[in-house]
Amino acid sequence: MKVKIDTKEKFHVITLIEPILSDNIAADLSQLVTQFLHQEISNVVLKIGDVENIEDRAAEELAQIQQVFYEKNASFVICDLKPEVEQKLDEMGLLEEMNITPSESEAWDIVQMEEIEREYMDDNNENL
Repeated sequence: MKVKIDTKEKFHVITLIEPILSDNIAADLSQLVTQFLHQEISNVVLKIGDVENIEDRAAEELAQIQQVFYEKNASFVICDLKPEVEQKLDEMGLLEEMNITPSESEAWDIVQMEEIEREYMDDNNENL
């Protein structure tokens, strides 16, 4: 699996440099990104602009990764999808379940909004 990792102020950008997101690559990717849940900066933006095809189980794995991140109060946003990959996720009924944006800039906006939302919810829970 070929990836590039870039750490920003509030999130890590993982760029997958593969033409096909296969089941095996998705499993490796899952292991890689979930390691960030144990770090101070736990939010992840996954850029998959090079991916031209995604296998069914790999798509399901991405949805599961996102669920794990939200259960751990962290953001997982996918960006730069090719139309073929977006269509496949839509056909599988996964597109609406996932945080997907056209660009890294918009992914950053989602991470910021979710950070604010989590802080707000934490403050409200402390005041109860």
